[in-house]
Amino acid sequence: MSDFIFSLNSTIPIFFLIFLGWFLKNKGWFNDSFISTANKFVFNIALPVLVFRDISGAPIREVFQLKYFLYCMIVTSLMFWGIWLLAEIFIKDKSIIGAFVQASFRGSAAILGIAFIENIYGHSTMGPLMIVGSVPLYNIYSVIVLTFRGENSKEGTGSIKSAFINIAKNPIILGILAGLPFSFFSVDFPVMIDKCINNVAVMASPLALLCVGAGFEGRKALAKIKPTIVATITKLWILPALFLPVAIYLGFRNEGLIAILIMLGSPT
Repeated sequence: MSDFIFSLNSTIPIFFLIFLGWFLKNKGWFNDSFISTANKFVFNIALPVLVFRDISGAPIREVFQLKYFLYCMIVTSLMFWGIWLLAEIFIKDKSIIGAFVQASFRGSAAILGIAFIENIYGHSTMGPLMIVGSVPLYNIYSVIVLTFRGENSKEGTGSIKSAFINIAKNPIILGILAGLPFSFFSVDFPVMIDKCINNVAVMASPLALLCVGAGFEGRKALAKIKPTIVATITKLWILPALFLPVAIYLGFRNEGLIAILIMLGSPT
């Protein structure tokens, strides 16, 4: 029972914010214009600052484990290419493959992931290492599959060029790259700058979760209910069942294992 209560304490506050966003949208307090603007702010400003804060403040040089880093990269790659291959074989409607693959393999490490880790551990040093190993690949692979198998995908070298441009301009990847030198050289920001960064960073998770709830459209999910269910089962059950035992076998424990669980099982 204590484990169950601990799980509720870690998850209910997160899903409460998602529900609150949905409730406020249905009450008319959030409109589409606000949600669109808030999403742009979260993706382009708040999330990159959050990732920058967590990575720049983590002692990457001290906690860096090559085995852990490679595990995150290799498993992320295996999930993506494996799911894409199976989707090409079994999904008849090729226009939804991009969305299906993205929903099935990537996790919201920057939004839900960090929120879960903070609720469980307070502050995790292994969380940023997992983010460095997986989130850039999440974004790279998502851009690739949506470029070639999205609803508005185009064929040819133009789409390849567009994919690389979108990857290079991705704000979250830029936030990760910006934070790495500060972490590696253990740079301490002055209190004033540290508070300014933190004030922006703390807005990312709650505002993003509100937007997730406000932007939820159940009818669209029900319209594609079969691939939605398959993608959900794949992300929440099958991938953790496949790769979490491997992580345990490799000797990962405690907060490192929690970060891996977030990587494997947090929804996109």
